Amino acid sequence: MTTDPNAIDQTALGPYLAANIEGFEDLREVKKFNTGQSNPTYLLNAKSGQYVLRAKPPGELLKSAHQVDREYRVMAALAKSDVPVPKMLHLAGDDNPIGRMFFVMDYLDGRIFWDPSLPELGEGEAANLKRGAILDAMNKTLAALHSVNVDEVGLSEFGRPGNYFARQTDRWAKQFRASEMTPQPKVHKVISWLEENMPEDDGIVSIVHGDYRMDNMIFANNEPNVIALLDWELSTLGHPLADLAYQCMQWRLPYEGGMRGLGGIDRKAIGIPSEEEYVAKYCERRGIAKIDNWSFYLVFCIFRLTAILQGVAKRAEDGNASNPERAKQMAAAVPVLAHAAIELIEKES
Repeated sequence: MTTDPNAIDQTALGPYLAANIEGFEDLREVKKFNTGQSNPTYLLNAKSGQYVLRAKPPGELLKSAHQVDREYRVMAALAKSDVPVPKMLHLAGDDNPIGRMFFVMDYLDGRIFWDPSLPELGEGEAANLKRGAILDAMNKTLAALHSVNVDEVGLSEFGRPGNYFARQTDRWAKQFRASEMTPQPKVHKVISWLEENMPEDDGIVSIVHGDYRMDNMIFANNEPNVIALLDWELSTLGHPLADLAYQCMQWRLPYEGGMRGLGGIDRKAIGIPSEEEYVAKYCERRGIAKIDNWSFYLVFCIFRLTAILQGVAKRAEDGNASNPERAKQMAAAVPVLAHAAIELIEKES
């Protein structure tokens, strides 16, 4: 019988949480969520209520990955902003009963949508209006995030200075090479194109979420409002267009190879705004002009997602993926993404 490496010793964890979280009492159940790939996440049922624990995965990890302490720090800093985040309750270092760094936050009851086309909302005009409202709520939340004054929330040193896209391209190229299991020449071609077409740093800086997509949000049960933006592991100070392009990338990607894109879907027919409409609304909310070099930002985001999924595939190969079956599906998406990036380079650059 194989022991689950993500399993948590409930008997040891309960007294620790009771001693470190005000009001916490009698841990009765630890249940791992089946979703998510990077940092395993657990529902805690206790006499005092429900909580969520998010931990580093077990095993040997890639350098600079799985920084749950960064997630905790940024959400704690945003508590008094217009960006919806859960309340942070405790951050534990590596010296704790489960032997991995973790944090605990409030549990929020709401909806998570896993398919960006929102099929669960049904058909017809009313359903289409709901879809449009949900996309608009995402747009509003993104604009609110990028409007946060980093000095006022204490995050002025949350990222390094300099050209964000150059720094990130270098980081993810190294991550990709460290996790590459079979040769991926198309990905290396994309890396070279990004390096050769890097825009100059314009000095614009904001908090960047890093993985801004629908299934990293909790929506209110009965309203199209975002009540929590989650999964801040990749957050830093950087360029806001990285988040915008990362979300809009989904308009371009197919629904195949482990991907849940909106490419090939008649978006207008189901009430989802076009990429142009979505970008225009964001620019209106932020008070900014037309965006230049848009294809560069899209290619950058496709490459970064490729590197992330390659890392997931490598963890599955090494036996320490949070969700091994889903990891295999994500591995299949790597060549799909590489093809999409090359196609975009050839078509729009």
